[in-house]
Amino acid sequence: MLYWVGRLAGSALLLLVFVAGARAQLAQDHPGQYTQADIDIGARLYNAQCAQCHGPNGDQVSGVDLRRGQFRRASSDEDLARIIASGIPGTGMPPFALQPPEMTGVIAFIRAGFDPAARPIRIGTASRGEAIVDGKGGCLTCHRINGRGSRVAPDLSDIGLARAADAIHRTLIEPSSGMMPINRPVRIMMKDGRTISGRRLNEDTLTVQLIDDKEQLHSLAKSDIRTLTVETKSTMPSYATRLTADELSDVIAYLLTLKGM
Repeated sequence: MLYWVGRLAGSALLLLVFVAGARAQLAQDHPGQYTQADIDIGARLYNAQCAQCHGPNGDQVSGVDLRRGQFRRASSDEDLARIIASGIPGTGMPPFALQPPEMTGVIAFIRAGFDPAARPIRIGTASRGEAIVDGKGGCLTCHRINGRGSRVAPDLSDIGLARAADAIHRTLIEPSSGMMPINRPVRIMMKDGRTISGRRLNEDTLTVQLIDDKEQLHSLAKSDIRTLTVETKSTMPSYATRLTADELSDVIAYLLTLKGM
C-alpha cells in the first residue's frame, strides 16, 4: 500500500513539474524573453526589498527611473545584475545577495516596466550587438545606420527613438508582423510589360516612388501602371534561428542606442 502511495505521490510531483515547465515555456514565446514566472518572482522581491528606496514606480532616486529604463550606471542586464549584487559604494545602494532565479526575476520585472502583463526582453551589451549587426547579422547589406550600409531597407539610424525593445525583438523574430505600411514591399506591373519590385518610399494621388534591390529610385506615374500589389510578407529574414538568444539581446541593446545623428 505504501509503495503505491509513494508511486502516486511521485507521479503527482512529476506532473506538477511538467505543468510548471509548460507554463513557463508558453510564457516565453521566443528566445530572448523572460517568463511570466520570472516577472512574478521579481515583483515580489522588488516590493519587499527595493520599493522602500526606489519607490513603487521606480522613480524615487534622482536620475533613475527603473520603470522607463533610465539608469545612471547601467545599460545591459549584465550591468544591472552587477550593480544589484555589488551595490554602489558611497551611495544608498547596498549589495543584495540574491540567488540566480531571484536576480533574473528582479531584472525581468524592471524590463517589464513594472507591468506583470508586459512582455519583457533581455537587453545585452551594445558593443557586442554592433559587431553582430556589422558582421554575422549582415544587417548593413540592406539597412543603413549613420551613413553606413544600403538603402534597400529602412534606415535604422534613429530606431532607438522609434521602437521599444519589445517591438525591435518582434521584428527580428517575425519581420512581417512589425512592418509599417509605408515599408511594405510592392510589386508593380507596368502597362509596357515591365515589372518593378522594391520598397515603397512615397505615394500620392498621381505617382508612386520606390527603391529597388539595386538601390535604384523609381518615380512612376500611376497612369502608366497596370497593377500595384502591396505585399504582406517582409523580405527580411527571421533571426529566430540565425542568432542565439544572447546575440539577439546584444543586437537589441545596440539598436536601442541609435537615436539619430
